[in-house]
Amino acid sequence: MLNNQFDAQISQRIDQKTKPPGALGQLEDLAFKLAKIQSQSDVVNNIQLSKPTVLVFAADHGVAQEGVSIAPSEVTQQMVMNFLSGGAAINCFCRSNELELIVIDCGMLNSVDDDSGQLVLQRLGAGTKNFAQQAAMSAQQLEQGFAMGSGIVNKTIASGCNVLMFGEMGIGNTSSASAILAALLQLDAQHCVGLGTGITPEQLQHKLSVVSKGAERVRGMTPHDILCEVGGFEIVQMIGAFLAAAENNTPVLVDGFIVSVAALVASRINPDCTEYMIFAHCSQEAAHQAVLSELDAQPLLDLGLRLGEGTGAALAYPLVKAAAEFYNHMASFESAGVTV
Repeated sequence: MLNNQFDAQISQRIDQKTKPPGALGQLEDLAFKLAKIQSQSDVVNNIQLSKPTVLVFAADHGVAQEGVSIAPSEVTQQMVMNFLSGGAAINCFCRSNELELIVIDCGMLNSVDDDSGQLVLQRLGAGTKNFAQQAAMSAQQLEQGFAMGSGIVNKTIASGCNVLMFGEMGIGNTSSASAILAALLQLDAQHCVGLGTGITPEQLQHKLSVVSKGAERVRGMTPHDILCEVGGFEIVQMIGAFLAAAENNTPVLVDGFIVSVAALVASRINPDCTEYMIFAHCSQEAAHQAVLSELDAQPLLDLGLRLGEGTGAALAYPLVKAAAEFYNHMASFESAGVTV
């Protein structure tokens, strides 16, 4: 749990800036959170942002065999190759914001060769099993996934990073996230299933049926059991990553629906880890709003995004920089000689 000892001093510093109290809205809340995270032994007057890094977790899903997406599973591998060659949206936004990018193969159907140094192999298998028919993964794979997600975060922080952003890639992963959400919150699947990659109304009804089948099987189970039955390799590694970020006192910009579901499960395992989460945006997936509401989260952006890859998190990073800049350098009423 974060140290609350310096909350009043941080708030006072923000309120004494040359502006009416609260005039910078959510940017003030963001500055407060960043300053609090970095004020665990003494109050900081300068928020430090070092080597901001996007971690994109990629894996395949057996449930894709059910035709729940417009794209075949092979597209996961193709998009990872696109990431590694610099051609995807996340690459564009990383370049424009000077962000590091690391892609983690958590268990695609087939691994790829890469000499860029951006790919990390943490394969739990060649895709999960089809959760419409059987458990997606074993308990051993789940625990290994948590450890691998923790490991990549520890390594990234050790390299000098103190701001993380999580993204994902995996055909079929909205179905997995929807089933996790329905089971975890005991919601009807129709409130958790969306268009994903842009399926037809007929495909949507089929996806709803598939997700309902998996969710009903695990309704009321523990988070660990739910993940074994309907989870994804990239989702479980992200959960381990969220838990490790909290342990390392490091904030994480949370991307869209799938990443937010991973954040929700992490919060059920360790409620304190939500103190380190910054929710980047509200996506077009209707169920994302249910997740954000459950986490009492106020996303920074609402741009109608539904791409994944960590794009929303990367796009929100300039707001993190702006929050740090005003906290660090905006004049106070006293220093500016302004009297009100």
